[in-house]
Amino acid sequence: MRVLDHLLKAVRDAAVFNPEVQVAPACILWPDRDHQWEAVIPVLQAELPELMILGDYAPEKRIGPAIWLRCVIAGRAEDVSLPKDRTPIFYLPGVSRQDLRAVESCPDHLKPLAELQYRGVIWSQINAKDWTILAYLKSDQGGLGLDVAQDNDAKNAMQLALYRLLDEDVSLLKGKRLDKDYFNTLLTGGDPVRDLLQWLDQGDAFQASRGENEWKAFVEVCKSQLAFNPQAEGVLAGSTKLANHEGPWHAVWERYCEAPKRYPNIPAQIRKCRPPSDTIFWHMGDGSFDGWPQWNDDQEKKLHRDLLALSHMPAHEARKRILDLEKTHAPRRELVWAELGESPLALAVKYLAVIAEVTKTALAACSVADLQAVYATQGWRADDAVLSALACVDKTADIDAVTAAVRAIYLLWLEDSARYLQKLVDGADYPGGTIASAKAFAASKGECVLFVDGLRFDAARRLSAVLEARGCQVAEAMSWTALPSVTATGKAAVSPVRDLISGADDCGDFEPCVAATGQSLKGGYHLKKLLNDNDWKVLDRTENGDGQGNAWCEFGDIDHEGHDRGWKLAKHIDALIVEITDRITELLTAGWKRVRVVTDHGWLLLPGGLPKIDLPSALTDNKWGRCASLKPGATSEERLYPWYWNPNQYFALADGVSCFKKGEEYTHGGLSLQECLTLQLTVTRGESAQAAASVEFTDVVWKGLRCTVAVDGNFSGLSLDVRSQAGNSLSSVVVGSKPLKDNGTASVVVEDEDMEGREATVVLIDANGSLVAQIATVIGGGNA
Repeated sequence: MRVLDHLLKAVRDAAVFNPEVQVAPACILWPDRDHQWEAVIPVLQAELPELMILGDYAPEKRIGPAIWLRCVIAGRAEDVSLPKDRTPIFYLPGVSRQDLRAVESCPDHLKPLAELQYRGVIWSQINAKDWTILAYLKSDQGGLGLDVAQDNDAKNAMQLALYRLLDEDVSLLKGKRLDKDYFNTLLTGGDPVRDLLQWLDQGDAFQASRGENEWKAFVEVCKSQLAFNPQAEGVLAGSTKLANHEGPWHAVWERYCEAPKRYPNIPAQIRKCRPPSDTIFWHMGDGSFDGWPQWNDDQEKKLHRDLLALSHMPAHEARKRILDLEKTHAPRRELVWAELGESPLALAVKYLAVIAEVTKTALAACSVADLQAVYATQGWRADDAVLSALACVDKTADIDAVTAAVRAIYLLWLEDSARYLQKLVDGADYPGGTIASAKAFAASKGECVLFVDGLRFDAARRLSAVLEARGCQVAEAMSWTALPSVTATGKAAVSPVRDLISGADDCGDFEPCVAATGQSLKGGYHLKKLLNDNDWKVLDRTENGDGQGNAWCEFGDIDHEGHDRGWKLAKHIDALIVEITDRITELLTAGWKRVRVVTDHGWLLLPGGLPKIDLPSALTDNKWGRCASLKPGATSEERLYPWYWNPNQYFALADGVSCFKKGEEYTHGGLSLQECLTLQLTVTRGESAQAAASVEFTDVVWKGLRCTVAVDGNFSGLSLDVRSQAGNSLSSVVVGSKPLKDNGTASVVVEDEDMEGREATVVLIDANGSLVAQIATVIGGGNA
């Protein structure tokens, strides 16, 4: 993290408050009596839209007198608007904290601000003194804690070099002696290419933040090394040269491409320039124009038109066209514009090409077993690629283009494969069978069964890959769901107590019941009771258990998100899989020897909606997206299938991938490979995790908000963290995880004082981010 990033966070964090006992501060006051920070304020203003400056009235620069700043807070300054989610920051050059404190003797031009010291907060040191540059760099209480010389020469050089220092990585400054020689070297030697990119990015603000001598030196370096005069030629001329990146500018372009997000305004600067678009090569998509965002925009527009046109083509022609488009646009994924999010269709066409390639071959085989093998080898990749393609796009026009392409090449393949499976099953035994043919549920001691609602085959493959990347060992086993493929039927069918469950003859909602008593499993109470009564512990979403005996746990919101979001599930599936991965690693860390991941069903997902088929409501007792229970004596053209829990009870399934409801983009309940063929995963700790399992905490001590631990065992390569949820890395409450020292100790600091007294978990993680050990604690509460 750069010095600038730390500084921005430090200033903004001055507004952090406890809503239980405080009100939000009206503003943050930043006094700077000696004008030390003034030279870099334009740089900070570019990052802080809420930063206003006390001075002569110039609202276009967010500068104005005290009474104007008061109007800004009151929302009465028509010439400026504040971000709604940010506390305004008032930079006060030439003003000290003491000037504001002495209300009676406060200069007249400051009096409108004096009362803000009570309604607002002052960004100051812990000793109430104003932050000087030296104090901020040196202090370890609110500052950076760096080793900085304090002689006058160092202070002067430090102020001159501040604008360069802001861009330095703090981690690289640790352990260095920052004296006058360091600052002078930074100021004069520096990095001319980075300076040039910053000038192109910031324009006048860059020059304003430099002293006259520094600016002249910068100009001379550019003239010498690039044959370019920034003073005479200006930012747009430089932006044109960068876009063309010829001769010495090629190195500047490569440097920009290494970290384009550090220079967010450069694309807009290049867009102000006139590109060489009048050449035939531009319109042919010649990559020599890759420095021009306008060229990339044109390529995206062309790809957009081409994808929309696929909706008018036969599927086989559309697939061929997509593969051609992939060859044309694949190189753009390597350009800077893709990294900046300006090539969503170029990213999406990569996955559309996967769909095209996979769906060239129909899913047709001699038997269900053969069909299963083909789908498990290749077919699932088409489903996975649909999700990936949709995840690339956000704008409505781009979504429409990807939707048109997906429907052109995927829908027919999806429909044909479902009908082929239905034809194979018609008149024969469904491979998922019924409860009468189900094998006994076998589990060894120390096994936890994790039920994930709606873990489709391709999602399970993604989960397996993430788990293996975390160092876990994963064994996959294919399984057919119970019919109909809905949670009411399927969850009980994968439970360890399925042999104690049956289906009533008059059940119209596909909910089975306890065989011995006839009590419905709807609501979950009686399923949990069956589990508990048969020595299966039932863990809630955050409970880990002790690893003894056997346990059942439910986790994961894939099906819920799918019904709520439709095709937009594609944009959230990876985050959901990470959450499930975290849950599994929590359970393994708690001592379970293995976690068996089971699911009730998969699903169909198609942007724009699946085909609708009519089934009159007068014929049904209950009608879901893809299945329906018929009224006694009613007849239908739809195929009828026996219910998993009671083969005397039949239900109708929609033909192909059709739905009984209109506009369904996400649904399940029918008979297709996507809905019915699933993966069970058996997850165990990898060898490295097992070797590390011998580590144990010998001491956990809190001193204020600092947590220090000592551990024993095989702790090499482990790091310490404190989390509100052990398996969720995003729930960390400390400034940063710390590696254990050679003596097995480490300490971390909780950043938010309001966390004191709350329950948390101290965790040890390996290099892959996997949990190795954990222990409950109370933040700031002494020994855990």
